[in-house]
Amino acid sequence: MDFINRIFRGDKVVWVVFMLLLLISVVEVFSAASTLTYIGNRNYWWAIREHSINLLLGATVVYLAHLVPYRFYKAVPVVLVPMSLAMLVWVLFKGSAVNDANRWIDLGFVTIQPSELAKVGVVMGTALILSRTQTEEGATPNAMKWILWMTGIVCAFIVTENLSTALLLFGVVFLMMYVGRVPLKQLGKVVAGIAVVGVLFGSLLLLPYKTLDSLPGLNRLTTWKARFERFFEKSDPVPAAQFQITDENFQETHATMAIASSNIIGRGPGNSVERDYLPQAYSDFIFAIVIEELGLAGGAFVVFLYLWLLVRAAKIAKRCKGYFPAFLVMGCALMLVAQAMLNMMVAVGLFPVTGQPLPLISRGGTSTIINCGYIGMILSVSYYTEKTERDAQLAAEQAAEEDIPEILREG
Repeated sequence: MDFINRIFRGDKVVWVVFMLLLLISVVEVFSAASTLTYIGNRNYWWAIREHSINLLLGATVVYLAHLVPYRFYKAVPVVLVPMSLAMLVWVLFKGSAVNDANRWIDLGFVTIQPSELAKVGVVMGTALILSRTQTEEGATPNAMKWILWMTGIVCAFIVTENLSTALLLFGVVFLMMYVGRVPLKQLGKVVAGIAVVGVLFGSLLLLPYKTLDSLPGLNRLTTWKARFERFFEKSDPVPAAQFQITDENFQETHATMAIASSNIIGRGPGNSVERDYLPQAYSDFIFAIVIEELGLAGGAFVVFLYLWLLVRAAKIAKRCKGYFPAFLVMGCALMLVAQAMLNMMVAVGLFPVTGQPLPLISRGGTSTIINCGYIGMILSVSYYTEKTERDAQLAAEQAAEEDIPEILREG
């Protein structure tokens, strides 16, 4: 038991959740990535072997990150935010395109998604700013200004190619500001600003496709317009037309078919039918495959794991003695859980289609490593918080023992 405690330091529940998510990932990606093997004319083990290597790298990141005292993470955003901004600028002009979106930097031996680095940098930066601006009444008014400047600049470079990531990042930062006791009056102004931007954005999407195509620097507008129209459009008056599969609704329809063909326990691992038809079955729509193979019970269990992670993070944050570790652990957990909920809502048809993978389950490179980094930082905070409590308790016991008269100790 002592050996296990030395290896798996920190909150054991977080370790269990992490390992269960990795186990589900290995099983479901092995099943869902069959199309990659067929299209690439590769060995059937190729996709899962590559994914397993990424998971092993991610597990290594978790282990190394949880060994680092959380106070050292205060220096990371100072370097990471400017570096990720430079990479985002590079992507705009020299990025590699996948599915008509420039989101990656191809280094030949590896591809990097700068938006993932920017997300973790902003989360850590927000935690640092909130911790430095705390008073007895809450965060100072300047806290929100600095956070919005940092987040706004980063999101401005992300939004042109990845709207959902920019919205996700801003939403998590907003929740962190609420947790970080930013005055409600200031948060209300942010909500009002979001409403104005939403109206302007909605008005922009009302323009014809030809006009949207001519707008410089916004080549994804037509894609966003099409996705929003499909999501909000009314049912066709002709009943049969509702069930026609077209190029535009191909992903949503096959995801719905995967979920509809399941039951309480599903078809069983490896028995998916829709994985051969559903694009990105191993990434953006893997939750639909999880439900098809593991059933509604399996899907509910995955939701429970993410919510359990959030609850444990909140408990860890409450035990923290300082502001920075508390805000850091909540920011990491909120990012993981918010992205998971967004992915699952897309898969079940409750949100327009986006390109967000399911954290720690979907097949991925940069995203897998970064998501494991979030887990590592949560475990670091939990371990060193526990260590601080133990050291304080030991010091108190030693001090109490020193106060006992010598004659009483001998007797």
